Amino acid sequence: MLLLKLKPTPMAFIGLDLGATKVNSALFSEDGEILTTNHTLIRDKKGLEVGLIIDEQINSLILEAEKLNNPVHSLGVSVPGIYYALSGKVWAPNIAGWEDYPLLEELEVMLKDQQIKISIDSDRACYILGEVWKGNAKGCRNAIFMAVGTGIGAGILIDGQILRGANDIAGCTGWLALDRPYQEKYNPFGCFEYYASGNGMVRFAKEVLAQNINYNGVFKSGLEISANNLIYQYESGDAISVAVIDRAIEYWGMAIANLVSLFNPEKIILGGGVFGEAYRFLDRIYLEAKKWAQPIGFKQVTIEVSAIGNKAGMYGAGYLAIK
Repeated sequence: MLLLKLKPTPMAFIGLDLGATKVNSALFSEDGEILTTNHTLIRDKKGLEVGLIIDEQINSLILEAEKLNNPVHSLGVSVPGIYYALSGKVWAPNIAGWEDYPLLEELEVMLKDQQIKISIDSDRACYILGEVWKGNAKGCRNAIFMAVGTGIGAGILIDGQILRGANDIAGCTGWLALDRPYQEKYNPFGCFEYYASGNGMVRFAKEVLAQNINYNGVFKSGLEISANNLIYQYESGDAISVAVIDRAIEYWGMAIANLVSLFNPEKIILGGGVFGEAYRFLDRIYLEAKKWAQPIGFKQVTIEVSAIGNKAGMYGAGYLAIK
């Protein structure tokens, strides 16, 4: 009697990356291929409104999986801030109303009739997981992803394990103390993030502009002050851009030096929205870091820009779901 071995139904996996300004998600196959993607801007939405965008994207991808006859096995979510694994709540300082958001409970309620497993982690952890899985940190057991976007954070991989700390807060590098004396304006963001994140560069540019009464450049004549515009105008010698970018390069280099001296990684990967364009400063960042870092450890590290760009969080979330 001939017995036929039935081939198992292929499964699908959802990776969702929540950022301060957008929600990106993808449907992954079992071997990590992206089958379809979604992208939604958050704009001025807050609290539950952002939760509803997440719900909509997940439901949309579940429907896509059903069309492909690949049922969704599990969901991975990357969040911009701190995910408290014990409570299932999220602290996301750049999203209004997400100071203590019950994300896990919300997703469990939404998916209660479906056997879909849920994994949530910080964007920091997901960035380095994505880079190890699909990017420039493949094969590394000790690597750091420094994400510079709306805020700043670092995903830290030590001996093959994500470093989380006592309460899931490790890697909040926006609070690195890189200047003195302390100023009250650092309270919400930290010193490093205040000047060298995307939002921080804009904030500092406005301060410099207000102080420079003789400035007559492009930002005085109406060009929007944004991180990308500051980077573009730097090469033309615009005074505001030079003041902002020079400080950012110095702080990025100092932060990398501190991470090298503390953790002795094989690689430091730079990513996030700002490093879509700031890659052009990599040589100067390297030289700045070299001044400050432990010299033997610095000779052993390579500093690179992310190979997967703004998809790092989404790939990391997909990795959570698959693994």
